[in-house]
Amino acid sequence: MRQARIAVGSTPPRQVNVAADSLLPFDARGVYAEGSFAWLPPVTGAVYGTLLNFQGALAALGESVHAAPYLAPPQGPLLYLKPVNTHAGHGAAIALPPGGDAVRIGASLAVVFGRQATRVDARNALEHVAGYTVAADVSVPHDSYYRPAIRHQCRDGYCPLGPWIVAAADVPNPDALAITVRVNGRIRQQNHTSNLIRPVAQLIAEITAFMSLHAGDVLLVGVPEGSPLARAGDRIEIDIDGVGVLAHSVEAAAQGDQ
Repeated sequence: MRQARIAVGSTPPRQVNVAADSLLPFDARGVYAEGSFAWLPPVTGAVYGTLLNFQGALAALGESVHAAPYLAPPQGPLLYLKPVNTHAGHGAAIALPPGGDAVRIGASLAVVFGRQATRVDARNALEHVAGYTVAADVSVPHDSYYRPAIRHQCRDGYCPLGPWIVAAADVPNPDALAITVRVNGRIRQQNHTSNLIRPVAQLIAEITAFMSLHAGDVLLVGVPEGSPLARAGDRIEIDIDGVGVLAHSVEAAAQGDQ
């Protein structure tokens, strides 16, 4: 069973289930017909992203990782925050920034925590995981890896999540999942979580060595190299094996946006 959140008219958000053989949510009221609801982000906690955790993403920087001021590749996880204003549900439309003609689509497996994780050992780190969902870490194209790119990464709606949370028990190995990104139906990126520098359990252990992650929090494990660009009118699908397909679209900047 998969868990999701939906909006129906002006009523409060509803917690629903989605059967493994269906794309429609249901609860005690029955099955919701397509078009009668909107998908909400299935999570409500803090969402953290991880930079340069794919082998190819780090390799793509070449010798620049040895330049000043850092002089070496990162020795630990590089984290950033996707604040609540960025969170959007399956099917959402993302607005381009004023004057911009494209956004970069970062596909990521998202780990959803079921209980507090503080200084956990990699051997039991996954015991703290409730499940997994799909994330689109959207950003305005930029080349700032070591400084917080707030204006580029934290615009409204720039972190679609969903459609649902798949229980951890149904994803026996999060380090063995294929990731496919399609733009307008065409495959634009393929990668695999086996290419993570820090596998999921190790990543959790290293992060919780210095900060706690709480029930409901979400950790994006990393974005592969070669993330595609998307432009106004494009439809994006991020497909992670065994987890789901997250779809969203891109639209032109709204008049008056900054």
